[in-house]
Amino acid sequence: VQLQASGGGLVQPGGSLRLSCAASGRTVGSYSWFRQAPGKEREFVAAVDMSGARIRYADSVKGRFTISRDKGKNTAYLQMNSLQPDDSALYYCAARPYWTVAYYSATQWDYWGQGTLVTVSS
Repeated sequence: VQLQASGGGLVQPGGSLRLSCAASGRTVGSYSWFRQAPGKEREFVAAVDMSGARIRYADSVKGRFTISRDKGKNTAYLQMNSLQPDDSALYYCAARPYWTVAYYSATQWDYWGQGTLVTVSS
């Protein structure tokens, strides 16, 4: 499975961005988004399973970010609203064949995209 993340950019505080993660090679079961800011560890952001019935968010993004998927396009999205400077990071999408209860752990995800940079600054 190859993942291609896109949609990052520079946005002012309070603004919005939508990230996309297109998968090729096979149908993906579950998707997730992680992010890593300079000097910090990679942290979980959001995850969604095959059916969309299971969706999880980090506390820091609940109510502001929305993860979704389009099975027909084999693509996942991360809609980010009310962005703040602390959201600035390199955002990675990841995938695995099935859901995992340890969705928050980067080690549980099998496939990774190359990352897309999000910068929130005035």
